[in-house]
Amino acid sequence: MNQLTTELVELLTLEKLEENLFRGISRNIVGKRVFGGQVLGQALRAAAMTTDRPAHSLHAYFLHGGDIKAPIIYQVEHLRDGKSFVSRQVKALQHGKVIFTALISFAPQEEGLNYQTSEPEYPAATTLKTEQELKESIVNFLPENVRVNFMRERHIDMRYVSVTNPFAPQPEAPSRAHWMKTWDSLPDDEGLHQAIVAFSSDFALMGTGLMPHGISFMTPNLQAASLDHTIYFHKPVRADQWLLHDMDATVTASARGLNFGRMWQNGELVASTVQEGLMRVRETEER
Repeated sequence: MNQLTTELVELLTLEKLEENLFRGISRNIVGKRVFGGQVLGQALRAAAMTTDRPAHSLHAYFLHGGDIKAPIIYQVEHLRDGKSFVSRQVKALQHGKVIFTALISFAPQEEGLNYQTSEPEYPAATTLKTEQELKESIVNFLPENVRVNFMRERHIDMRYVSVTNPFAPQPEAPSRAHWMKTWDSLPDDEGLHQAIVAFSSDFALMGTGLMPHGISFMTPNLQAASLDHTIYFHKPVRADQWLLHDMDATVTASARGLNFGRMWQNGELVASTVQEGLMRVRETEER
């Protein structure tokens, strides 16, 4: 298995400490703080280890930034074990406090009413440049001391439908899309595939709300953080096959932005995402 895929699977493989209590490791994905997608994926994995059903919805809140140097403990509470639906609450703990909490619901796939909105038409993933190729085109904008981290490959292969330079952003409509999948094939473990999709869903979604303002995560004095995150799984999904994440933002107000996403695979709408993020531009770093 590809090294990056192996690392991702290891990251989302939790150690069971006792019944309903699990421990996860951290990796430096985006910087000093734990990447939100990592906690989403690990929390989903923890809850999934207490049931044999796939998840259909996850509603999460990020309460404190995580420390990448310390493990994270996941505490799972059984709220309901019904004939159709299973409900779990997951708390992520670090240094004696809750840094994240989520409500996750599980249900088996069943036949019923079936409708989906139309899939958008975008170029195929294989026709688009790789993320590394795009990084090479703007690496000269970066100071020497940050180039090594910037050029690190992601654990997910991402292909952007529309491309902007984060070091020279311009105001534009808050709509974008990218394709994504793991670098290598994965075992037939539905919980693992859903966890990786949750992990991947945190890439780029919040930045959609920055687009109409002509700013990016590289804008000086920008304070940005995920506040909450929701995922609905509509149909079975494979994280090792191309997924299209089509995103848009509807409003920015009170230093927050609301972003929506739809995930498509083989013509099927397999998941939907919602995220509200803090977006505050400070006049000075000290303020």
